[in-house]
Amino acid sequence: MNTWHIGVIGGSGLAGGVGLQQAQEIAVESPFGEPSAAVTTGTLEGVRVTFLPRHGPGHAIPPASVNYRANIDVLKRCGVTDLIALSAIGSLRADMAPGQMVAVDQFIDRTVSRPASYFGPGLVAHVSLADPVCPRLAAGLADAVEAEGATVHRGGTYVAIEGPQFSTRAESLLYRQWGGDVIGMTAMPEVRLAREAELPYALLGMVTDYDAWRTGESGVEAAEVLAVMHANVALAGKVLRRFLAALPARREDSPIDRTLDHAIMTAEAARDPMLVAKLGAVAGRVLG
Repeated sequence: MNTWHIGVIGGSGLAGGVGLQQAQEIAVESPFGEPSAAVTTGTLEGVRVTFLPRHGPGHAIPPASVNYRANIDVLKRCGVTDLIALSAIGSLRADMAPGQMVAVDQFIDRTVSRPASYFGPGLVAHVSLADPVCPRLAAGLADAVEAEGATVHRGGTYVAIEGPQFSTRAESLLYRQWGGDVIGMTAMPEVRLAREAELPYALLGMVTDYDAWRTGESGVEAAEVLAVMHANVALAGKVLRRFLAALPARREDSPIDRTLDHAIMTAEAARDPMLVAKLGAVAGRVLG
């Protein structure tokens, strides 16, 4: 696996903004149901890139209804080797201001209703998620932001909430006490599933607001988020291009490429053949 193929999951308006060359829109089926949309695949800076809008065309899918399993599965089926997520986030820290970016490296999962694993009864697996982000992808994205003259924070803990409502003030203050730096609604279970699919993952968050922890100020509003997000679309496209242009010609192996080597717990004779078949793209390397 010495050729890069970068998957990008992001906002619905990003695909046209990054200017993929020889772009093709392809509907890819998944045994885990319908993905958010067809993928758009092409090249950028000489690198194969496949884009998937997380919320579907026109941002029609709320965070808790995104089929995260299907999304990661279809990107794996497309041959993606590494995955970048671009997301709007709220800030839980005064020094992470709207308009700045954060290369997230840790997560606290507060979601409650989303299927969080490809594995289950009949095929049990436990992957390590101690360090959920690929350091070389995160560093490359942060380098690209700085090269564009923008502010980026290298590292930060992302609190993933269920939504679709924004936090109460009490919740926002609690997350700060927990050590949360930023907050959003979509990173979980996305990062969990990427690790199970043996895809190195990095999340570049675009700070849009201060959530609700700053007493004496109004809470976050959707219009505020959209305004900052739209202003940052062009920057996100420039950062992505610069990141791709800086990739080494040869992709060196990542330890994440072999996450499942020792993760499968179920004896071969006891495995559910239907689940094994569904996992052909995600785990076929170890399931045969």
